[in-house]
Amino acid sequence: MLMSTGLFFCGLLLLLLGSDSAVKGIAGFCQRLGLSGFKTGVLMMLFATSVPELFVNAYAVYTGHADIALGNAVGSNIVNIGLTLALAAVSAPMLLAMRSLAVQIVFLLVATGIVLLLGLDGGLQRWEGGLLLLAFVAVVFVVMKKSGQESAEVQKEVGEVFETSTATAINLARIAIGAGVLFFGAKLVIDAAPAIGLSLGFGHLLTGLTVVAIGTALPEVVMAILAARSGRANLVAGLVLGACLFNLLFILGGMAIVKPVMIPASFIGFELPAAMAFTLALYPILGGDLRINRNEGFILFVLFLSWLAFELFKTWA
Repeated sequence: MLMSTGLFFCGLLLLLLGSDSAVKGIAGFCQRLGLSGFKTGVLMMLFATSVPELFVNAYAVYTGHADIALGNAVGSNIVNIGLTLALAAVSAPMLLAMRSLAVQIVFLLVATGIVLLLGLDGGLQRWEGGLLLLAFVAVVFVVMKKSGQESAEVQKEVGEVFETSTATAINLARIAIGAGVLFFGAKLVIDAAPAIGLSLGFGHLLTGLTVVAIGTALPEVVMAILAARSGRANLVAGLVLGACLFNLLFILGGMAIVKPVMIPASFIGFELPAAMAFTLALYPILGGDLRINRNEGFILFVLFLSWLAFELFKTWA
């Protein structure tokens, strides 16, 4: 258990370092192709923080741990809103001005509903995975088009974060090194996670839903808190919502294309509705003032703890 935990956290560190390198490389290429720092930022927000989940889930599927990958894909969305966004708001009240965020919340709610409906027959077939991938492409198109309406202040806030070198050699090295580090990080996490889950009495699904989803989110939580405290609330919310959409549509869709994904009845009955509930909770919180204050962040965090406690109760009772 102690050895597995140590390897797990080493894997998380490698995922953080590899993701940072790869995202900078991709951002550099985007700007070399003519995208502004802001447009690059909008695109990066749709997948940047989910790069670790992408590698973790890909390695999990490759090694026959598709159930861990499924748990991580769904659990990460609950963690993103109930832990990452919540603790960022608790650390510093967040006033949002980015217009496309409202659109992304609607997309996220619809996407979760679609996955729920498609999974009613017990799984996602290859054609359904293709449908989810096409939906992600549509989301990217709409969000990028909507970004043209953002204020100069929002464009500056987002653009400054993702401006980087456009040198081809540097960015090729960033991506290559990042991909290698991400691979080994994903390997450590997936190799260690089952042993940690077993010691806690968890099956593979619950291990992915909790241990892996929370573990891979911890670096994001720290970065989100720092960003919120530095006044980059739009960036925090954009990264959280973008990651949720990427997990549901791109990662889950990609998994289904590689191999049909079996979705257990418990996910239809509780986990996916819980993910929808967390998304719905954003409507009254953001309604009117587009602000998430400390009390509202605390409420989201309590809801997350309640969800986690219920998952543990189902397992240990």
